[in-house]
Amino acid sequence: MDLSIVIPLLNESESLPELHRWIKEVMHKHNFSYEVIFVDDGSTDDSWKCIEKLSAIDQNVKGIKFLRNYGKSQALHAGFEKAQGDVIITMDADLQDSPEEIPDLYKMIMTDGYDLVSGWKKKRYDNVVMKNLPSKLFNWAARKTSGVYLHDFNCGLKSYNKKVVKNIEVYGEMHRYIPVLAKNAGFANIGEKVVKHQARKFGSSKFGMERFIYGFLDLITIWFMSKFGKRPMHFFGALGALMFGIGLLSATYIGVLKLYKLSVGEPTILVTDNPWFYIALTTMIIGTQLFLAGFLGEIILRTKNNEVRYKISQFLHL
Repeated sequence: MDLSIVIPLLNESESLPELHRWIKEVMHKHNFSYEVIFVDDGSTDDSWKCIEKLSAIDQNVKGIKFLRNYGKSQALHAGFEKAQGDVIITMDADLQDSPEEIPDLYKMIMTDGYDLVSGWKKKRYDNVVMKNLPSKLFNWAARKTSGVYLHDFNCGLKSYNKKVVKNIEVYGEMHRYIPVLAKNAGFANIGEKVVKHQARKFGSSKFGMERFIYGFLDLITIWFMSKFGKRPMHFFGALGALMFGIGLLSATYIGVLKLYKLSVGEPTILVTDNPWFYIALTTMIIGTQLFLAGFLGEIILRTKNNEVRYKISQFLHL
């Protein structure tokens, strides 16, 4: 199979029939063998009924339905697990991503040899203050922190070599950083393509300003996980040992200084009356706690089991 098109969605029943027709036209025009996997992330409208109708008239349409809303990352993870195509395309269901981009994205993977190609919505039809400016700031911070130089990390339109999606785990809210996850997994040949951005035709955006706050927090998380995720002791243990050492040296200095003053007959105060003693003691305690955090992290890392990340209520032709 040439293509798997994974489309996570939440309450997009109005857009789905038109999106399906559009994808079908492009696929037939270019003679692709394909599957479309709609992942219903707990919609409360008629989205699943619409997917069932599309699946009944088109054997290429498949569906996954979550029991409730788990988030875009979990939806992509479920779609990636079931995808069978040589190239996997992800796109949003709101008609803002154009299926006309798919052939070029496919070619960049199969012919040009990219592991992953991310779309860049260079010209956007979003609110400048509420979305465009925060998005530019967010993408700048992501480039500087991750070392992956893309203009638009948040673009839902991406293409992947099959081996990429089968070797990365999209968890939490990390769908924004799949290129970073891919790079950390060893897939460094990452490309970018300018794509068209369509104005939203139906409904309203499911994301607000809070996504940028969460995005920056996730960015810190993925930076930490990429550097210390497999070796938490290297961070917490080293920092804890450093703080404990500073506290111990400070406490020793305070004690030695008091003994010296007593030996030469100089006036002195009780160690417990010296505020620096408590600062040194607190530093030692925090250092010990950080060291233990690293130690516990190593134990958890070696004993953790796979957890249930979402519950699926129905499949269609998967």
